[in-house]
This record gives sequence, structure tokens and C-alpha cells, in this order.
Amino acid sequence: MSKENSNKIIYFAIILGICLIISASIGSFTFYKVRSPEDTLSVTGSVREKVTSDLAKWTANFSRTIPAEDLKAGYQMMKNDQKLVLNFFEDNGFTEEDLTISPVFMEQLYMYDPDAPKENVLRQTVEIQSNDVEKITYMAKNTQKLIDQGVVFSIQSLEYYYSKLPELRIELIPDAINDAKLRAQKIAEGSGKKIGVIKSANLGVVQVLPVNSTEVSDWGTYDTSTIEKEVMIPVTVIFTLK
Repeated sequence: MSKENSNKIIYFAIILGICLIISASIGSFTFYKVRSPEDTLSVTGSVREKVTSDLAKWTANFSRTIPAEDLKAGYQMMKNDQKLVLNFFEDNGFTEEDLTISPVFMEQLYMYDPDAPKENVLRQTVEIQSNDVEKITYMAKNTQKLIDQGVVFSIQSLEYYYSKLPELRIELIPDAINDAKLRAQKIAEGSGKKIGVIKSANLGVVQVLPVNSTEVSDWGTYDTSTIEKEVMIPVTVIFTLK
């Protein structure tokens, strides 16, 4: 190989090496810029709104305990009790169409004494849902008339709901984000920075709570025991810092 060709190979190797070094430097710088973490601040904000339940659901039952051999008479008593229950609701402005009444369920009582007479319990469930929350509440508190007529009547549950929750949830989102923004500003001021734009926002689980309650749940809470409630909307917002 001539000296001239040897020099050309050396020059080419040097130039190629320089190009590789420059390319690697550019690639490393680009990689750093892409992977460099941006300054952000994640803050959770929330807002509470008091609401009044606009739907009540009342579930009750009436029953008879009878000797096993008097089953026919027991069913007749249940039929009479059902008429009295229907009259009770009609006196308060509700018709039979407003109610859901179950068929008669029969359950044999367990007797510790095997020689004791066998008895059965006959039971029917009655349920009503109404937007007249006050009336349903009043009725649930005043069932003495049925008791005085000999009906074994008992309340299973009285639940209160707010039917406009989906709409309220949407309305409260801006207020929850604004609360998060105010918190973020205070936190950023402490570090000598300012918040920038919102990078992302995630809505949390809606909580329906008794007034002034703090018992929230990661899975959401829906209180049905009170007429007056508080709806809480949490939102987690990530802000850029500058």
C-alpha cells in the first residue's frame, strides 16, 4: 500500500471518529432534554354543596305468626291486613299503584323444643318511593293507627336520595379546580415559584355525606339516612411551575 493511500485511510478514520463523537453528543443532549423532568405540582382541591333530598324510599313489612295447622286462616288474616295497609296509604294520599307489595312469604319458626307446636311466620313487604319527602317521613313516624288495628307492622328502612346528583357533579367541577388552584398558589409561593398552566386534572369519587361529616371513603360514600346532605367533589390537578 502506498504512503498516499495510507494517509487517506488515516484521515478518513479521524473524520469518521469526529463525526461519531459529535453525533453521540447531540444524541445524549436530546435524550437528556426528553427525559428531564418538568417542574410540576400536584394538588387536590374540593368543594362542598348542601342539598336537600328530593326522593324518599320507604320499605316496611307486616306479618302474622300462626300455628302450622292454621295456614288457611293465616292467609286470610294477611289478606285483611293488606286491606288495612292499603287504606293507611290511601288516607295519606297514595293509591295502590304507588306501592309495591310482595306476595306472602312463609317461614317456619325454629323450635328449640322438638315437641313444641310448629309455627309459621307469614310476611309481606310494602315499598313506596315518592318525591314528597316530608309526607313519607310523616307517615313513617305515625304508623300507630295500623298497630291499633291489630296489624303487626314494622319499618325496614327509610332512605333519602338526591336525584340531581349527576348534574350537580358537573356544576361543581370548576369550583373544585379553583380550590385546587388557590392551594397550589400558596404552596408555590413558599418555594419562590409561580404556578403555570394545568397539565392534567382527575376527578375523584363523589361523596354524599351527612352535613358536617368528615367520613369520606376511597370508594365513595352515599348517605341515605338524612334529608339534608352535603355533596363533596374532589379533584386532583397537576400544575406546571415557573
